[in-house]
Amino acid sequence: MVSLKAPKHTGRSSRSRSPNPGPEMASLTIRNVTVSPLELVLAERFERGPAHHAGGFSRITGLFTSSATTPALFTPAEGQEPSERLDVDGVVVGAFETRATDIRPPEPGRSVLRLTFRAAAHRYVVDLPSPGARSVVMRRVKEGEDGGEGDDNATATATTTTPPELTTVYTPSAHHLTVLSSANLSRWMRELGDAWPLSALSVPGTHNSPTCHVALPSVRCQAVGVREQLDNGVRFLDVRVSASRGDGNDSLALVHSVFPVSLGGNRYLAGLLDELYAFLDDNPSEALIISLKREGTGRGTDQHLSQHLFRRYCGGGGGGGGGKAEGEDEGDNKDTAAARRWFTEPRIPSLGEARGKIVLVRRFNNDDALQAEHGGRGWGIDAAAWPDNCADGTVGSGLVRVQDLYEVGQSAGIDKKAEVARSHLERAGQQVFAAAPAPPPPFFVNFLTASNFFNASCWPEKIAAKVNPSIVEYLCVRHAEKGKGPAQLDVGDAGTGIVVTDWVGHDGDWDLIRCIVAWNARLQLK
Repeated sequence: MVSLKAPKHTGRSSRSRSPNPGPEMASLTIRNVTVSPLELVLAERFERGPAHHAGGFSRITGLFTSSATTPALFTPAEGQEPSERLDVDGVVVGAFETRATDIRPPEPGRSVLRLTFRAAAHRYVVDLPSPGARSVVMRRVKEGEDGGEGDDNATATATTTTPPELTTVYTPSAHHLTVLSSANLSRWMRELGDAWPLSALSVPGTHNSPTCHVALPSVRCQAVGVREQLDNGVRFLDVRVSASRGDGNDSLALVHSVFPVSLGGNRYLAGLLDELYAFLDDNPSEALIISLKREGTGRGTDQHLSQHLFRRYCGGGGGGGGGKAEGEDEGDNKDTAAARRWFTEPRIPSLGEARGKIVLVRRFNNDDALQAEHGGRGWGIDAAAWPDNCADGTVGSGLVRVQDLYEVGQSAGIDKKAEVARSHLERAGQQVFAAAPAPPPPFFVNFLTASNFFNASCWPEKIAAKVNPSIVEYLCVRHAEKGKGPAQLDVGDAGTGIVVTDWVGHDGDWDLIRCIVAWNARLQLK
């Protein structure tokens, strides 16, 4: 049997990121970001044959590949025999552990490495690299189907338990395979206990969430609409509205800076909230966080905005209320079903308190009258004193700690933006949480976004194309690994905080969202 182990000398250059780089050191590392141990039981290598060489090079642009010319990926033919095979013994990767192996990684375009794992009494198979995909759901196989010996006990167990789905992300540049739980992204909060403070969760978010319409390139920040974002795991929404003076016009147009979110005509907050309510009706286990800020050309003040929201949309504050239900009187909506959709207390709720609701984070000052709400504590989580263009700042209330370094003058500055985002992920991962009634740490809000209106290479889509993949790689390879963060901080509960993104879902790519959500599994071990 031919060994798959990394040879002392391969004769080829290597891009390994091992501490002692060199071609002889290239080997595969496996990281387990799930609650169940993984046992590697079989490794097989399939070499590219002569039939695969026609048109054997292509220009691939994707999450883990550069735009450089690379050998075209291939899939082993059905029934193709592996050129190398290794029955593995004793390679167990515990829950949230990382293990280096001595298995030689695949050479993209030249070979495929097929790995078989045992987890929770089931067998799973994955090919590295997987052609045409970013993350890949591992294929479950029966014992013996992959060529390994049968295991009657494991097979019997498999018939009485629901096998978990597992997803893999392979980072070729680091020779690194990460295995994640395949959470149901539309209902991922269902797996978490009620007592956790909302700030303990790893929460995907979007920046200028409703800017998915045809608009100026510097205005549009999202590839897909809000409902599609929610169905794919997003739970934090960043919304900017234009407010008018007085009570005559409380419609609140959606804007990005001074521009409407759509060149086809104004879109309004009421329509957006209808989408959020419909999502929560379909998924009552979930909670949404909405950050609202006043922008645009409307002549209304923060105080006008707060009154518009309070009276029309958030139910007069009645017990953390919401909007006006159909057929209600305008001034009598404190105890309606719509009113109960909102959590407007000025504190971080537990997940149980927030399920089925929208938690209000206000980036505006309240009207004085609203400061009497909730026993004189105020209305909404106060984020009005938002630090400008900061790498690490705390809002006035102390309930939000934010990274929002948004000024990027040139494309060369995008690397700095990615680094400050990684630093904030490390700070979030250092926090240690306790279930209620312990006071929670603040929300760690981490914007991966930036732009420069005057430089097309720094418009939102361009920045996201560079920053988002770098954060996927960080979350898979370095996040919560002791000594591997930018500041080498201690590792706490390894949460990511709220990670706010541009252009997720573009071409069906939800890997960044899936990687963020996966870190919530760590709470299940506490």
